[in-house]
Amino acid sequence: MISAMTSKPMQLTVLGSTGSIGTNTLDVVARHPDRFQIYALTGATQVDVMFHQCQRFKPLVVVMAHPDAARSLQDKLKAEGLRIDVRSGAKALEDVSSHPDVDAVMAAIVGAAGLAPCLAAARSGKRLLLANKEALVVGAEVFLSAVRQGGATLLPIDSEHSAIFQSLPEDPQTWNSRVEKIILTASGGPFRTRDVKTLKDVTPEEACAHPNWVMGRKISVDSATMMNKALEVIEARYLFGLPPERIEVVIHPQSVIHSMVQFRDASVVAQLGTPDMRGPIAYGLSWPERIESGAKALDFRGLAAMTFESLDDQEHSERFAGLKLAWEALLAPAGTTAVLNAANEVAVAAFLERRIRFDQIHHVNLGCLERLPPSPPHDLSDLLALDSQARGIAQAVVESLRLT
Repeated sequence: MISAMTSKPMQLTVLGSTGSIGTNTLDVVARHPDRFQIYALTGATQVDVMFHQCQRFKPLVVVMAHPDAARSLQDKLKAEGLRIDVRSGAKALEDVSSHPDVDAVMAAIVGAAGLAPCLAAARSGKRLLLANKEALVVGAEVFLSAVRQGGATLLPIDSEHSAIFQSLPEDPQTWNSRVEKIILTASGGPFRTRDVKTLKDVTPEEACAHPNWVMGRKISVDSATMMNKALEVIEARYLFGLPPERIEVVIHPQSVIHSMVQFRDASVVAQLGTPDMRGPIAYGLSWPERIESGAKALDFRGLAAMTFESLDDQEHSERFAGLKLAWEALLAPAGTTAVLNAANEVAVAAFLERRIRFDQIHHVNLGCLERLPPSPPHDLSDLLALDSQARGIAQAVVESLRLT
């Protein structure tokens, strides 16, 4: 733990630094130069964004997903006179996540690609700030086993899971006996009140226009279908150890209450804040302390009424049909949640490429689950093989839908 009195700054690797979570993480880091230093930044293809991050934060190492992007970045850095070690590929991601000099890893790579470096950080005993849902949705037992064996500190960064973590008792051993249920809040996305019959006409631009949060395209679409909440239900089950039937989702359009915990005595503890990811990021970086995040404080004098909607009514059940797959997958054989995640990634990509309709995303997910009975994965190679198999089947479902 890094305390306010510690002279040595925390050395941080940011996986996915060019994305939304990554850039917000660097914003928090920039506010506390005495507490944090950047050991490594990683990105996919956004060379210009990474170049500017290198100019400002002077990391020791940068990893780009593709060799061409790494070469282009290296040329720009050399022209600027910046001596930074630029690497590429999956092995390099694992190296900067497990290096002995690294204290903490922000895991913000979207998708199953972030699983291997998360496992490397866990096995190396790092403070692991988990913004990558897939590590738990895909990896579950394999990932948690690595956390236990490595003695890593696992801290959730998703606003909902951070809110739950902040609302729970300090001693995890008491969670099961003292907590009645976890209540995840959902904004409802951009189509909460849209006529269900018109969802087939939704465009990628409409689906990516979230009313409250600024997010990447994939997670924005997941919010619109509520698949992000399905993945969060799965993640919450493994993060907090409660059975699926004690996890509930309610719609809260204002996104002020980020999630809640209901205790055995019927009292409810909720975490509130403005919809700004810098809040949970700052909490994860400084836990168990709290530091300034840059997020605006709630102004209760100007706060609109807070409202809640059930997901049990017929219209919401049709609009967000994919949400129930979370509980079904958790009750199915091990590996089912990995299949669901892979299918959804393929389906969302196909929608963003305009190869299927918005309302067909759920059909791809459902079709893949029906066609692929999973075998329990025991290690990373099993997980990757299952992920690859599920993606192949999901692609076949996409092609079949395109012919209808």
